Amino acid sequence: MRQIVHAAIAAALIAGPATAQIEEAPAEEEDGFSLMQEGAELFFEGIMGEMEPAIEDFRGFARMAEPHLRALLSEMGPALMQVLDRIDDIANYEAPEILDNGDIIIRRKREAPEFTPDPDAPEYDI
Repeated sequence: MRQIVHAAIAAALIAGPATAQIEEAPAEEEDGFSLMQEGAELFFEGIMGEMEPAIEDFRGFARMAEPHLRALLSEMGPALMQVLDRIDDIANYEAPEILDNGDIIIRRKREAPEFTPDPDAPEYDI
């Protein structure tokens, strides 16, 4: 009986510090996570600071290109829609080939499935 009491006291003495360590561990983990979060925030702030000039350059390019892109879309948009109505999946076509006379040929791949354009596709004014 005495041995059981001694074993119980020894187990209680050993378990006490172990329990205290377990209770302290979440605080250390929280500190670790907050430090990791702070480090990640500083990292991303640094990246954004480095990218800011490139982003501003792109904004300037977009402002300059916008009128030209709008004109291209208004002039070429209907013709592009007509072409897109006549093809099924762009992956079924080879890369464009430019001939010496300036003609552009886009060949359908041999292994592509059969395709019939939709007869009800709208006609666009070109």
